[in-house]
Amino acid sequence: MHFLDQAKIYLKSGGGGPGAVSFRREKYVEYGGPDGGNGGKGGDIVFVAVQGLNTLIDFRYSQHFKAKRGNHGQGKDRTGAGAPDLVIEVPVGTQVLSEDKEEVLADFTEVGQRVVFLEGGMGGRGNASYKTSTNRAPRQHQPGIPGEEMWVWLRLKLLADVGLLGLPNAGKSTFINQVSNAKAKVGHYAFTTLVPKLGVVTHKNREFVLADIPGLIEGAADGAGIGDRFLGHIERCRVLIHLIDISGDDPAEAYSTVNAELEAYGGGLADKPQLVALNKLDLADDELGRGFAEELLAAGADKVFTISGATGAGIPELLDGVLGYLPDRTSTETHAEEVEDEDDTAEWSPL
Repeated sequence: MHFLDQAKIYLKSGGGGPGAVSFRREKYVEYGGPDGGNGGKGGDIVFVAVQGLNTLIDFRYSQHFKAKRGNHGQGKDRTGAGAPDLVIEVPVGTQVLSEDKEEVLADFTEVGQRVVFLEGGMGGRGNASYKTSTNRAPRQHQPGIPGEEMWVWLRLKLLADVGLLGLPNAGKSTFINQVSNAKAKVGHYAFTTLVPKLGVVTHKNREFVLADIPGLIEGAADGAGIGDRFLGHIERCRVLIHLIDISGDDPAEAYSTVNAELEAYGGGLADKPQLVALNKLDLADDELGRGFAEELLAAGADKVFTISGATGAGIPELLDGVLGYLPDRTSTETHAEEVEDEDDTAEWSPL
């Protein structure tokens, strides 16, 4: 499946149907009169966040969305039928932005979230509604109110608990394959990962979602390499894992380079808690790892782990550190069940 995280689309809600001009003409009816019905309402444009989607690729091939117009009114005071809503399904994590990308118009963070984005126009009045004691045979009617239209941008930000970042060839793909169900491409060259990857990690009977993004290099905020466009996918993470190649020239410099790009990007990424992991321990000895760890602590890292994504060494300790930043959903559910049990056993009282 191709990955696309931005798309520009055109939206137009349905216009209301026009009211009818009609007069009653029936045999054996002594008095006729106006009986034109009102027009029907136009269809709304509705966004719904659904499960099972993780890309906006469908919007590359379908970019115009127009809801149907309401039906016109008819004689015998019959109101025109309203048009159905046009429902647009988007992945969870999608944001709807204005055409200039300056304003967030809608943000979908939960499955099933539904937003009526553009309302359809109301139907016009038929001539029967204009009848008064002094205007017995009106011929005026209202056309339907036109629908709303606009161009918007869709931007996808993957929802993950933990974000994975580092320089190219830091071993991020190997790491996510080791700890999760992901099947990321692994290669002996830079920028093996071209699009974000998601994996579900299970550790000590707890699960969390891990997001891997393409590697960052110096100048990524200015467009160097793949740039920083994919950093938005880890903006909502609770904690970041910063992988550093222990066999690199200068791990402390690599640490500073990536953090400088986070600072340049903004979005609060530089302020997120960060677990630093010296990766590829299988290619170096423990003494070298301890020396680099001390350099990273001096460079500003809070805590440094030494791991091997290939062999799995040190990974359990790193995942233990990750769990400390995540909510314990199991204990929350247990507490909720205990509260329900207390409510069931409580004695009933009218007061």
